[in-house]
Amino acid sequence: MIELHNVTKLYGKVIGVNDFTLSLGPGAYGLLGPNGAGKSTLLNLVMGQLRPTLGTVRVLGASPRNNPGLMRQIGYCPGGEGMYANVSGYNWVRYLQQLQGLSTPEADRVAKESLELVGLGEHMHRPIAGYSRGMRQRTKLAQAIAHQPNILILDEPFNGLDPIGRHEMTRVICDWIGSGKYLIFASHLLHEVESITQSFLLIFGGRLLASGTADDVHTMMAGLPTEMTFRCSDPHGLAALLFRERVANAVRIADDSVRVATHQPRALYQNLPAWLTASGISVSAMQSTDDSLQALFTSLMKVHRGEL
Repeated sequence: MIELHNVTKLYGKVIGVNDFTLSLGPGAYGLLGPNGAGKSTLLNLVMGQLRPTLGTVRVLGASPRNNPGLMRQIGYCPGGEGMYANVSGYNWVRYLQQLQGLSTPEADRVAKESLELVGLGEHMHRPIAGYSRGMRQRTKLAQAIAHQPNILILDEPFNGLDPIGRHEMTRVICDWIGSGKYLIFASHLLHEVESITQSFLLIFGGRLLASGTADDVHTMMAGLPTEMTFRCSDPHGLAALLFRERVANAVRIADDSVRVATHQPRALYQNLPAWLTASGISVSAMQSTDDSLQALFTSLMKVHRGEL
């Protein structure tokens, strides 16, 4: 579906995407990363709105740059607004479908259908200036799906939506995936991606840190240390004890807590009660890193920063 080979995008001396190589087959993918990670730059390269400084980009086997025929197969919901305030949502969506090459009657039909699908049936003829931010987000999604593209690219589509709007938007997007279409969904919030798909691309600093399903990356990271946190009466004493018993790879002390990274969690759990009894240190709370995607992504970020 999408291929990038050694793609780098420079903005002067600033690196937007750094030596990015990726091949995506059919399916739905969550593009996850903090603000400034390079998500929008990557999407704009895929859309052909940006030309790579180095490397090549292919979408459905063709270059997306100045390729109107290919663009008709892609629906794009941008992160920015770029909407005409003095026209109605209906007129805006219809006009964009005419730019896609649809006849006026066909553009009229698909504009109404898509706006009704995203929950704007009663408001489609109101000026966009009177729309809430959430309504504008729905309008952007409507124009992206109206011409029934093969690939849907969404850049932060949940911005400005209330919980009900998020639920309804999630339903629309999941129905889209269920129809067999392709999707790339960019967000900096993990729970948004998890609500759509379990296949993800984690990007940070313009680089691809990991890709695949959560299970794939858990398997890849099986050899990394397990992290756990202890709240105790003597943090420095506990840290020294764990180093002395050779079960700690690294520790971090904060107030009354000790965070420990270990390659031997079983040995630590089995022997800790005896060690605490002998040392006189009391532990009031113990928490192991959970098995959620959030814990996984946190670990990946630490690997990238050299902390693990």
